[in-house]
Amino acid sequence: MAMKFRPEWAALAAAAVLAIGMPALLLLPGVTGKAPKAPPVPAPIGAGSIPPLARAYERPLFGTSEPAAAPTDAPQLVGIVGRLNVDAVALVRSSEGSTRTLKVGESVDGWSLASLAIDAAFFTRGSERVRVPLPIEPSGDEAAGRVG
Repeated sequence: MAMKFRPEWAALAAAAVLAIGMPALLLLPGVTGKAPKAPPVPAPIGAGSIPPLARAYERPLFGTSEPAAAPTDAPQLVGIVGRLNVDAVALVRSSEGSTRTLKVGESVDGWSLASLAIDAAFFTRGSERVRVPLPIEPSGDEAAGRVG
């Protein structure tokens, strides 16, 4: 009995030879072209001069010692009412002298209220960002004129 030639068997045999032969072919040592030239190694960065330790003690611990003054046209913060990150609003005095409430995202005099903190409001205008602190209230004795 003679077997018939079946194209499916031929394709399967070719795939098997390729599956077995290709990894062996790839693992054989061969002549590869020239190795790529390694990029030059940059010079190490030096530490430079180390400042004297005394200068480190003179700096303020957190940020600057004096906060940057807000621009004169920035809104004046009168108070903050509500729960932060829930329903808080800022009481703001505008350039005309009127007081109004602002939610985050609302604007007055070209300044947009970006966020609120427990003691300040952050306003933005274009690329400017400014922190406007709550005004410092005098204590009860100072407000009544009984200092001392």
